[in-house]
Amino acid sequence: MTKQEPSLFGLLNTNKDFSDEKSWGKNQFNNTFPASLACYMASKGIEPVYLCMGKDKKLSHGKINVSDLFGLSSTSPDLHFFFEGQFTPYSTMVIDGLEGVDLVTSNKTSHQQLRALEIKLTAVPDQTTIDSDIENQGAEIVVRPQTISYLALSIAQNFASTSGKKYLRDIIEPINKKIPDWGEPENIRPHINEMVEALRTIAVYKTENQKPMLLQTIWKTEGNLSILSENCFDIFVWSDFGFVNMFADSAIFSPQNKVTRPARTVCWLTKMLYDFSVQGRIEPRKIQDELTYNTRNDKSFALGGVVTNPLMKCKELTKPRIKKSAIKEIILGEGYKLLRPERRLDAAILGTPGLFD
Repeated sequence: MTKQEPSLFGLLNTNKDFSDEKSWGKNQFNNTFPASLACYMASKGIEPVYLCMGKDKKLSHGKINVSDLFGLSSTSPDLHFFFEGQFTPYSTMVIDGLEGVDLVTSNKTSHQQLRALEIKLTAVPDQTTIDSDIENQGAEIVVRPQTISYLALSIAQNFASTSGKKYLRDIIEPINKKIPDWGEPENIRPHINEMVEALRTIAVYKTENQKPMLLQTIWKTEGNLSILSENCFDIFVWSDFGFVNMFADSAIFSPQNKVTRPARTVCWLTKMLYDFSVQGRIEPRKIQDELTYNTRNDKSFALGGVVTNPLMKCKELTKPRIKKSAIKEIILGEGYKLLRPERRLDAAILGTPGLFD
């Protein structure tokens, strides 16, 4: 009997070579495992939770088929996973060069790129909710600036027509006229709430066009121990418009004496969409480099579990649907032996007895 090579369930066509130890290292497994988990869930007929924008401008919970998540059936021989790639359909919309995204799915035969997905692998509970009741536990989410660039491009794509650009401009221009210099915090602070309302209005206008943008896998531990819970894994998918609601409320409730990271993210996104409405293209990195508001721009924002729990609260967060025993059906060919406990999940997998017995 031929020994199976190390691999991950469902990732048959990919730019990763899972026989290479490097494909299991830092900043590799935390992208590939969530994609594989989605394929596994699809094989079991389990749909990820879908967090999208409702017509009432609030976050709506539903379900999304994994085929819709990837843009093609997870069992299709044409589905290709390209990790840390560029989503080229956006290339004509940027001035200063297109950055990479965690995962680009495409049709191998037609060469059509299908989805640009950011990926988060998040632990529940985090340090802010570790002592909370189980239904109030949540995950910390750290979002990088590139994610906001892709968010702006994903939204802008819906307004590429002449009438679409005019709609964006009509919504944002009244705010822009009140800001003599977008780089000065004192010019920005009084208008954060207006920007949030503008972004939500823009999102609601095209709710039927929203599409998956962020794949967030949660994994649960036994309290603060690096041991996997019995009910361990699940997936939450944020649509591009729904993602706005992740940071919007935190921006609204920002202290009045400073521009916090969520508020700055609102400014970035508003300015990007306004520039797109005027010139048809965006300079994401220039905007992020110039609109710092005295805060490092190594990340867009970070939200602890006390903030994310109310947004994600549902039975799947309290009791994930995939048990820890499934790990041996997802990590194949003794691939777990190539893991290096540099990240918390890697350590928990290696530290939980009996997973691969």
